[in-house]
Amino acid sequence: MKARIAAALAALLFSAISVAPAFAQQERGPDNQPATVQSSSRASASRQRRERRPPAPTAEQIQAAAQEQATLANTGCQVSESKLLGQTTANTTVYEVACAAGPGFIIEAKTPPEAASCILLAHSAETLRARDPAADPGPQCTIAANTDTQKFLREYAVQAGVACTVDQVKVLGKANDGGVMYEAGCSDGAGFWLKQLNDTWTKTPCIQVLAENGTCSFTTTAENAALVKSYFAGSEAASCDVTEARLMGRNANGVFYEAKCAAGDGVIARLNTENVVQQVYPCATAQQIGGGCKLTPAPTTAPAPAGGRP
Repeated sequence: MKARIAAALAALLFSAISVAPAFAQQERGPDNQPATVQSSSRASASRQRRERRPPAPTAEQIQAAAQEQATLANTGCQVSESKLLGQTTANTTVYEVACAAGPGFIIEAKTPPEAASCILLAHSAETLRARDPAADPGPQCTIAANTDTQKFLREYAVQAGVACTVDQVKVLGKANDGGVMYEAGCSDGAGFWLKQLNDTWTKTPCIQVLAENGTCSFTTTAENAALVKSYFAGSEAASCDVTEARLMGRNANGVFYEAKCAAGDGVIARLNTENVVQQVYPCATAQQIGGGCKLTPAPTTAPAPAGGRP
């Protein structure tokens, strides 16, 4: 069998070699030298396409183009690293950029350019995969400087004026006014909801978030209780060892908190805008204050003796 295969290969090789002189004899130039044999039309067309194709951009050219698009997109990003991701079906170029300060972006070079924050892209991917692990979340940031999203989120909390030691932050989504919402948790106290709208930050304590029917994943009941207990220091309510607390609401006179105490009756306290206690109401007599206490059970009334009053 091996001999037959070798013979066949030899025959093919001989055939290929013997054909070449035949082509050379078909046409000779005026000096009786063999004319140059042209390549096949397919190979020629392929070579022409390669010759027409522009050379790949250099790293410096990519960086300059990415910086131009980042500037046009009003990202405020001083590009420290860039990557050319390719082109869309609409023939627009897409870049990923890392910034000298703050999170990076994926930018599509449209008119005007569109920039997507690496943080929001990662959040969208996480949300999508939670619903469908096999879903394709689309382009994601892969430059090493862009992948530590927690670092950037903690920096956001500082920008928003959160004074605690921030240990956890997550993206919540977009608000109705277009602002982006975040939750920040603290290792040494109660956390906050944060909102970034344009260049302005606002923060909402989690005890208020709960009063407005929101949720805080990073803040415990004990942390909210400790917050209210700190407000009570030096006041008539200081003796209450707060185990649970809630924000009841506010009016022109101040803001009202209910506190459940470890021992004894709970209280409702009215505070001013500087969180200084102005007045304290024991739960036993505070039924008319915002519907009364909810955290401290109301005292039960003993049933009247049979036969009427003694």
